[in-house]
Amino acid sequence: MELIFDRVTKQYKNKLAVDRVSLSLKQGVYGLLGANGAGKTTLMRMMCGVLKPDSGEILYDGRKVEEEAYRDILGYLPQEFGYYPDFSAMDFLMYLASLKGIPRKQARGTALELLELTDLSPVAKKKIKTFSGGMKQRLGIAQALLNDPKVLVLDEPTAGLDPKERVRFRNLISRLGTERIVLLSTHIVSDVEHIADVILVMKGGAIIHQGSFSEIIQVIDGKVWECTADSKTAEELSKAYPVLNIREGQNGTLLRLVCQEKPAETAVSVVASLEDLYLYYFSETEQGK
Repeated sequence: MELIFDRVTKQYKNKLAVDRVSLSLKQGVYGLLGANGAGKTTLMRMMCGVLKPDSGEILYDGRKVEEEAYRDILGYLPQEFGYYPDFSAMDFLMYLASLKGIPRKQARGTALELLELTDLSPVAKKKIKTFSGGMKQRLGIAQALLNDPKVLVLDEPTAGLDPKERVRFRNLISRLGTERIVLLSTHIVSDVEHIADVILVMKGGAIIHQGSFSEIIQVIDGKVWECTADSKTAEELSKAYPVLNIREGQNGTLLRLVCQEKPAETAVSVVASLEDLYLYYFSETEQGK
């Protein structure tokens, strides 16, 4: 089981959305991190065969993802997940199973198992329009799993969910990664930090960093500092270094920033987090696709 991106490029008019990306994905959970406009959604759409690269190719076990057979092993939860509000959860899964050519008897058994897996069994006969955002997202996961895919693509699956739903969702995704390739795109850093086996950092259409959490955090390890300063010094430090966080306190302004060397006499070195790394890379918001 291997999905290979070989120098994949996609351009929209004057915007280079994906720039010669080469990757090798095997079984496990891959977290794709990037700001809005980094190229994440375009990359995932090409991975799903929805878009064709302008150059390069994407292969699953040596075969192009544009081939019909690839659809049979692909599960996809897009950022905008469409559903029929007056359908029940069970009816919706049965309808999509029929579109995927799954025999009715098999589809019913699979749908029941997936409703159980996603904790939706108690509301299987309720209309989707009565569901919370988290329930709809879990139904989205269920529909993506109907054909027992070997490749599962999830585009911003936890956006808009409350903390409890996000934890439930993360646990589910983590379990799914033991048997398939899962690519999870998000800008919610904690989702990736908790469950991804490999983290991919995307910026300006390119993968600029990849590896386990312990590997990629080394970029800023020993370079994250916290200090308390008066307003004038805080303003000077903010102009001189990338600021990760700033907060007004009783004794002055508390800053968390990245710097090669100690930025101020009162500065204390602190343990770097994945959120620190994200803010370090994406302190300026990208624009575009």
